[in-house]
Amino acid sequence: MIVRREDGAGGKFMMEFLKRHVISRFGECRLGEISLSDMDDSSDFDGFVFTTDSYVVNPPIFRGGSIGSLAICGTSNDLAVMGAQPYAFSLALIIQEGFEIEKLEKILDDVRFWLSKLNAKLITGDTKVVEANVEIIVNTSGVGIRNEHLAKNLEVVREFRDYPFSWIRDCGLRDGDAIIVSGNIAEHGVAVMIERGFEFDVDVKSDVYPVWLFLKDVLDVGGITAMKDPTRGGLASALNEMSEKSGVGIIIEEERIPIREDVKGFCELLGLDPLSMANEGKVVMGVVSEMADDVLKALHKAGQRDAEIIGYATSEFEEVVMETVVGTRKVVPPPVADPIPRVC
Repeated sequence: MIVRREDGAGGKFMMEFLKRHVISRFGECRLGEISLSDMDDSSDFDGFVFTTDSYVVNPPIFRGGSIGSLAICGTSNDLAVMGAQPYAFSLALIIQEGFEIEKLEKILDDVRFWLSKLNAKLITGDTKVVEANVEIIVNTSGVGIRNEHLAKNLEVVREFRDYPFSWIRDCGLRDGDAIIVSGNIAEHGVAVMIERGFEFDVDVKSDVYPVWLFLKDVLDVGGITAMKDPTRGGLASALNEMSEKSGVGIIIEEERIPIREDVKGFCELLGLDPLSMANEGKVVMGVVSEMADDVLKALHKAGQRDAEIIGYATSEFEEVVMETVVGTRKVVPPPVADPIPRVC
């Protein structure tokens, strides 16, 4: 038996791989509320949340960003969807011998730019130079802290129902919660593919962005019960994880899913499912139904003009189901793997 590419691609096979080989050995390890076996976006200890991620995008510099942008934004987003304010980071570089210094400096400048936007600090790191054909691999770890925005959100949620968690958890959905996506999907995956030489007339850039910059204002409105950033495996993977962990079904409306027409057309031409395409600056969230319109307005006010309520959680079934534009219903399964390798 060997490790397959699909075992690290963010879909069904990766979940099975992790449960069999990692969670079976370390799953009950915990220092706070969240254990490793919860497979949440971050875990907690002593009032902090902690996450780590590795990035292997090809090419390392692309429309709208670089592997440096991905590293800081992606890691900070794993903290932000827990309700944590990104605070401190590590940066580890594995660089192929012969990699161009100009590219490295661009990547590091992007790291510095997004750290400054987050008002966060880089406090430790590591560097290796290797002969392997990797160009550059970046690993970042991040620590997030409790904040007044999280506290306000939890206060509002508890006005409507019991919420036993001290962070926002991806298992927090309940029957009737609205499902909101913060903006257009599939833009990062398409942008990286076009950078690889696909000659299509699609003027799209990666959506890579630190979602904390708008989430903090939305948390002040309150009512968010669950969040994920739909990266590898896209919206389909995020919704299925939230559904399975929360023990509820989710129904979404195809016509409400925000996506640019040219991005949708690109996916259709290549036989790709935009629901499974990676995003790097979006959030999918569950919101108590009474607060859904207010949260949507807050997202729009915070600059997320394409945010949309796309459905709701339901106890009627356990799957993720989509009402199509032609009036039928179909199950949206978890993707078995990322349809495009090395995009994040």
